Amino acid sequence: MIEFHNVTKRFEGGYEALSNVSLNLADGQMAFLTGHSGAGKSTLLKIVALIEKPTRGQALLNRINLNNVSHNRIPHIRRNIGIIFQDHQLLFDRPVFDNVALPLLIQGFRRHEIAKRTRAALDKVGLLHKEKSMPITLSGGEQQRVGIARAVVHKPMLLLADEPTGNLDPVLSREIMQIFVDFNRVGVTVLVASHDLGLIDELDKPRLTLNRGELILNDLDHGQQEIRHGYE
Repeated sequence: MIEFHNVTKRFEGGYEALSNVSLNLADGQMAFLTGHSGAGKSTLLKIVALIEKPTRGQALLNRINLNNVSHNRIPHIRRNIGIIFQDHQLLFDRPVFDNVALPLLIQGFRRHEIAKRTRAALDKVGLLHKEKSMPITLSGGEQQRVGIARAVVHKPMLLLADEPTGNLDPVLSREIMQIFVDFNRVGVTVLVASHDLGLIDELDKPRLTLNRGELILNDLDHGQQEIRHGYE
């Protein structure tokens, strides 16, 4: 699903956010991306999401070389990706339903299909009863759930989450992480960047740890073994 081969990302001024990072996140796998603030977690996710491109090395998504993707092709590839940010980036002048439906509107789905998929996504995150509410009336945890529903409404193969529980209390953080686990159980590949090491330990998923741009821990091979064993 996601392959990095000696990926380096250097920004203007010489700052190197990633240094020779290699990894292979298999289709259907879930993993956590950890590391100190500024370690390169967000940069790694942005490369996968085609927001940034490597300076050196190769980044592949479903065997597509992301280094060479033309600007016109980026929207097509992103249709297979759901992206969740710590800042929910909701439209506060529109109700919850419209926020979640937005990706489908952009992709030109028919009205009936938009309604069906939007309500299904809201139901999955436990917010179907809030579809007419304005985001400003929701709690932080509920706003994050709306962001997750919007990220999965187009049924992506891959979910990327950048510090999705950073502003939430421990109880809400567990609920949000459990939503990701539930999506992974039905075959969605999930990569979550998080500082919450205690919660990550509880979930017992493979971990990738960055330190100053270098990948110092890679548990993905162990995680792939667990996945294969689960289907035997």
